Amino acid sequence: MMRPATVDDVAAIEAIAQAAYSPYVLRIGRKPAPMLEDYRQRIEAGGVHVLDHAGQVQGFIILLDTDTGLLLDNLAVAPDAQGLGLGRVLMDFAEQQAADSGYTHIYLYTNEAMTENIALYARRGYAQTHRAVENGLRRVYMSKFLQAI
Repeated sequence: MMRPATVDDVAAIEAIAQAAYSPYVLRIGRKPAPMLEDYRQRIEAGGVHVLDHAGQVQGFIILLDTDTGLLLDNLAVAPDAQGLGLGRVLMDFAEQQAADSGYTHIYLYTNEAMTENIALYARRGYAQTHRAVENGLRRVYMSKFLQAI
């Protein structure tokens, strides 16, 4: 079940982010941005949703309205819940939210060292638009055209 996150979800979101992104610390040479995020502030600002599965928060997604469209800013699934299709549920939710908001595209970025994520997004129809170095992080930007959903 998808629902807007509340401040009561902060600890669960932080734990998921730490667990999901920690394997990338060695590849990147530092903690990825999602491990440093102030999730309480993000929840209070809006755009954060959690996925309850089996009575626990097992994933979250952060969506941001921007001048260029809907940004899928962050998505993570608890490592012990990976392989259950929850990432697909979160991605479908993001794309539906973008379409419902009238956007023709949704975009995201990921660190270039997160090659598995880049491959996953490409399989879902996202195409690389550009690369950039921001805050010392090498990011790959990708976008997906949304057909009528």
